[in-house]
Amino acid sequence: MPDPVIEGYAIVSEDGMLADAAGVMPQGLVFEADQRFFERGLGAADLVVHGRHSREQQARSAERRRLILTRRGPGLEQTSSEPQVFAWNPAALAFEDALEAFTAPVTRVGVIGGTDVFGLFLDRYDVFYLTRAPGVRLPGGRPVFPEVPALTPEEVLARHGMVAREREVLDAGKGVEVVAWRRE
Repeated sequence: MPDPVIEGYAIVSEDGMLADAAGVMPQGLVFEADQRFFERGLGAADLVVHGRHSREQQARSAERRRLILTRRGPGLEQTSSEPQVFAWNPAALAFEDALEAFTAPVTRVGVIGGTDVFGLFLDRYDVFYLTRAPGVRLPGGRPVFPEVPALTPEEVLARHGMVAREREVLDAGKGVEVVAWRRE
């Protein structure tokens, strides 16, 4: 079976943060047009990968298969509450091995954060959709990638072989646009 397509989705402040210092995504990073783009992308994914603090709250969220990253555990454990959700320790089990837990094939993966989760896939993304929230700064916040703020998110993506390709205006009135960074 071929490797799945791996897509990252993030909206960040002008200083490259995806949450404030307390780890909370402030309302300043929430735009209706970006939320629609995000939901469309995850709607096409077979699997969503995220950390324990990252959440997506769309109409179909509960239906999605998930890997929730953890730093503890044997590698992969089914959560007690949801049969399609697994806690995954990448230090104990390779991503490809974790995918074998799902009965249906995984052909498209949506990675939605946080910082360490986004960083884990930097050399594996086929595309990373980076949206900037104009006019929003979160000093001391949680960065999108471990290398931010020493580097901009764009510099990090470029250093990992990604190139800015398509730019899509999501909300012209608010100046919100997403850039698709693709593997060269």
